[in-house]
Amino acid sequence: MLPPLKRRNMNDHIKVIAADRIDEEITDAIKRLVLQLSATAVIPDAKALNNIIASPCTTLLLARDQGNEGYIVGTLTLAIFRIPTGIRAWIEDVIVDESARGKGVGEALSREALRIAAAHGARTIELTSRSSREAANRLYRRLGFQPRDTNVYRYLADPEKSP
Repeated sequence: MLPPLKRRNMNDHIKVIAADRIDEEITDAIKRLVLQLSATAVIPDAKALNNIIASPCTTLLLARDQGNEGYIVGTLTLAIFRIPTGIRAWIEDVIVDESARGKGVGEALSREALRIAAAHGARTIELTSRSSREAANRLYRRLGFQPRDTNVYRYLADPEKSP
């Protein structure tokens, strides 16, 4: 069970929805947000975003600021998949617009991802976060995530295309 919301930090104007279509507004917002996450990331175009939302394993969440004409201020991608030991979920690319940080957007996105994963029967929900992202790490601990004693490895399938 998740700890209760800390309303002092929560922006009551934030609405989190799962993207069910991709349009120019969403494509532009994802580009703006991804550039805030990584200067070297490949920016997904509309086709790539449509592939993400068409996949039965991924959910692209968007956080909209209802007090600012529904402006997209954050995103999170949730992957849910079945393996022999059960249903697992993974949270990736949690990005909050720099103008909206510290207002509960990341918490709202994360809580919705946890709700969806639990509703699909996920046994575990994993994520990684750089240690330099102190606010994000505090949030994840507050939501009940626990650091794991594990090694994270990365294999570059095409080193020329990877950062």
